[in-house]
Amino acid sequence: MNAMTNRATFGAGCFWGVQVSFDRIDGVMCTQVGYMGGKVENPTYEQVCSNRTGHAEVVDLRYDPDKVSYQDLLEAFWNMHDPTTLNKQGPDVGSQYRSIIFYYDEEQKKAAEGMKKKLSNSNRFSRPIMTQIVPANTFWRAEEYHQKYHQKYGGACPTC
Repeated sequence: MNAMTNRATFGAGCFWGVQVSFDRIDGVMCTQVGYMGGKVENPTYEQVCSNRTGHAEVVDLRYDPDKVSYQDLLEAFWNMHDPTTLNKQGPDVGSQYRSIIFYYDEEQKKAAEGMKKKLSNSNRFSRPIMTQIVPANTFWRAEEYHQKYHQKYGGACPTC
């Protein structure tokens, strides 16, 4: 990471579709899918899908803050999934599909918490927002066949 890029990591369901959504944003320099938030080192997709590792499927991205703000990335995050469902997005069920924001510094934490509070008070959602906001820890890159999955294979995200 150079001085011109910042890092952000989000979980919003199946990481294949989330990666596509973030890749479309001008200012997002690169994305990779993987796992974060669990207790197993270097987990495999099968381990994460067992719902026993504690990891979430995430997109880890680098962005140019002169082209896109962290606030803009948060807006995109809230718009690309349903943050009111617990451990579920669409047909995908399990804690690996939870809505989660991993923050890297106090500024990101405050921005994420502030936007969550604002959205909670806005009546935009009819149910409480379930999104977790937690400190980032080790990012484990997913297997190569998961990277840019839609570009390689297209199609919908299958469940584990």
